Amino acid sequence: MNHSEHESVFAVVLAAGAASRFGSTKQLAELHGVPLVRQACALADSCCGARSVLVAGHDWRAVADACGPLPGFLVINDNYTDGIASSIALAVTAIGHAARAMLILLADQPMISATHLHALIAAWSGDEQEIVATSYAGVNGVPALFASGCFSSLAALRGDQGARTLLSDARFTVRTIACEEAAIDIDTVDDLLRIENNARS
Repeated sequence: MNHSEHESVFAVVLAAGAASRFGSTKQLAELHGVPLVRQACALADSCCGARSVLVAGHDWRAVADACGPLPGFLVINDNYTDGIASSIALAVTAIGHAARAMLILLADQPMISATHLHALIAAWSGDEQEIVATSYAGVNGVPALFASGCFSSLAALRGDQGARTLLSDARFTVRTIACEEAAIDIDTVDDLLRIENNARS
């Protein structure tokens, strides 16, 4: 991928959900003293700077404030109760005219590193029909880079149908980069405590 293509990759942090299993606004939960959403936005910033997008919905003011000054911009999903697909579609609407690819990441995968995100971007050939996904625990998923040829399919997702469904679509070429840390996500308070305890041991 040449430099100009790298400059047209946008990073999208999906952080709009209500996280009912967590019992409170999960995006604001702190790991090692830092809100999860702030960590995710810092990763996006490290890769894409001003081409970073935070999609917030539930408790969006507090979520945005937790990130401090955003290097990129904020998109508010008023329809976040419709499921994660609504956030993905909104991101495509917001940046599709300017992006040649979008790197989707979640606020609840705190063990992902900037090094891994840079590797996903670097692995993209520039092909508009290509996806570069993360492989972990025997599956492929996000974080993942979706080139512009995927945008219409991403925008057509509905409900809780996430971007992973495109990884089995024969129209797209899928590359993968291993990162077992991506298997660690936070759904409950116990998950958060477990990660903190493991870090101390």
